[in-house]
Amino acid sequence: MGSWAGNLIKLARLEQGLSQREVARRAHTSQATISAYEAGEKSPSLDTLTRIVRALGLDLRIQLAPADSHDEWLALYERSLPGSVVERSRRIDRELVQQARSEKVVTDRAPG
Repeated sequence: MGSWAGNLIKLARLEQGLSQREVARRAHTSQATISAYEAGEKSPSLDTLTRIVRALGLDLRIQLAPADSHDEWLALYERSLPGSVVERSRRIDRELVQQARSEKVVTDRAPG
């Protein structure tokens, strides 16, 4: 099972089109270590995570913000709806994500 840090490393690596070996070379670590982070077998310190992300040509930015109860409110609202409505909404969401992936909207046209 992956960790949030490992998932972040993998996402950044894939977005940059790099192999684990190349990330490891740039971050002055081993491919096995990058693999262990991505697999959730090890967790990098914040300093190590920052070094890896910088090696990918990205910045790691952490921001404190007020807690958002969006997920709890959405779950509560969904429980008030008929199951068919919830399933239809989730199906539409999956289709939109699939369409975005097929058009590479997520990686090619994302602002930033």
